[in-house]
Amino acid sequence: QVQLVESGGGLVQPGGSLRLSCAASGSTSGFYYMGWYRQAPGKQRELVAFMISSGTTNYAASVKGRFTISRDNAKNTVFLQMNTLEPEDAAVYYCHARVRPTTGYYWGQGTQVNVSS
Repeated sequence: QVQLVESGGGLVQPGGSLRLSCAASGSTSGFYYMGWYRQAPGKQRELVAFMISSGTTNYAASVKGRFTISRDNAKNTVFLQMNTLEPEDAAVYYCHARVRPTTGYYWGQGTQVNVSS
């Protein structure tokens, strides 16, 4: 069984930064896909960014240039560096990992990010 555990959320002022981490534990030889999604109150969960094992990344237009995703494949860990945070970035951020492109999906429990002065 694989578990994803996020950390690093919290309250930050507009323009500030946070770094989220997601560590996978359990029986796994690695992940093809690791990414971050977010869900704000009353809204659908949306993609923030992902990175596949080749290093290819993809970002939502709303965070491009402000957020950076990275991975430590040896530790099955994915990070999300969030800079120049805006109130609109406030949400629960979820880690998502896939062992293969279409199978072996896992989700973390979420970490809350609040952006407010």
